[in-house]
Amino acid sequence: MPEPRSKRQTLSFLMKRFEEVGIEPRKKLGQNFLIDLNLLDLLLGAAELGPDDVVLEVGTGTGSLSARMAQLAAEVVTVELDPQLFEMAGEELHGHSNVHMLHTDVLKNKNRLNPAVLDVLDARLAAAPGRRLKLVSNLPYNIATPILTNLLARDNPPATMTVTIQKELADRVVAVPRTKDYGALSVWVQSQCRARVVRVMPPSVFWPRPKVDSAILHVAVDPALRDRIADREFFHGFVRALFLHRRKFLRSVLASAMKNRLDKPTIDRVLAEQGLDGTRRAEELDVETVLRLADAIRAELAV
Repeated sequence: MPEPRSKRQTLSFLMKRFEEVGIEPRKKLGQNFLIDLNLLDLLLGAAELGPDDVVLEVGTGTGSLSARMAQLAAEVVTVELDPQLFEMAGEELHGHSNVHMLHTDVLKNKNRLNPAVLDVLDARLAAAPGRRLKLVSNLPYNIATPILTNLLARDNPPATMTVTIQKELADRVVAVPRTKDYGALSVWVQSQCRARVVRVMPPSVFWPRPKVDSAILHVAVDPALRDRIADREFFHGFVRALFLHRRKFLRSVLASAMKNRLDKPTIDRVLAEQGLDGTRRAEELDVETVLRLADAIRAELAV
């Protein structure tokens, strides 16, 4: 059985454990441990884990959060890259038969998740009827964006993603048009999900303290929203191209993105049909407008 809640993931407990094994948190791997137990409760509460859930955790850390989730969910698949933390977490998680520890990188590369991790997830999801995937993690800051975006690109994404990330990234996810944070990530997530910031957190609730504020972000996939996207791979590429030069005029951005595929007169016609002025900028377009424009461009490419 896990240790009592009061002894896990507090500052004194973590410092003692790290000293015992002679290691220190590795900044390169984004190792910042949430030490406020009330905020761990808030993270778990927002995730709303149940007996049919298979949880993906990226960054096992000491295994404290994994152990708590194992008591709530059907199974936990937890991924840790650091060999020393993997060993430390193994001691914490010993005896939890529904926890599957993977010592690997969750990413194959920036644009692709590790197939070995996906194979384990798919197997656990198929182990019983009615299971659903959820992401619950204190995400390492340096890989948070590719984790979120690549999971949403899957045919079977997590039903929800409840994570601690940099506040700056959370702001980008929930941003609205005509703001500095609004961009490709905002559109990609909001075109498929309902997203909200649960709580903003100061550096003092982590050990070691990061230099920036963090946030608990909750993202719920909405199947009705996803169904509007006929070709997610095309849409993902289109959105990234649209915001690559966010301050350029829309006509110029599309001409560059569609070079050798659509000529400028065709682009002008598509913009006119969509009621869009070519001198507008991508950051001014709401999600619905970007969806319609992507569909129109895709239709022209298919002619």
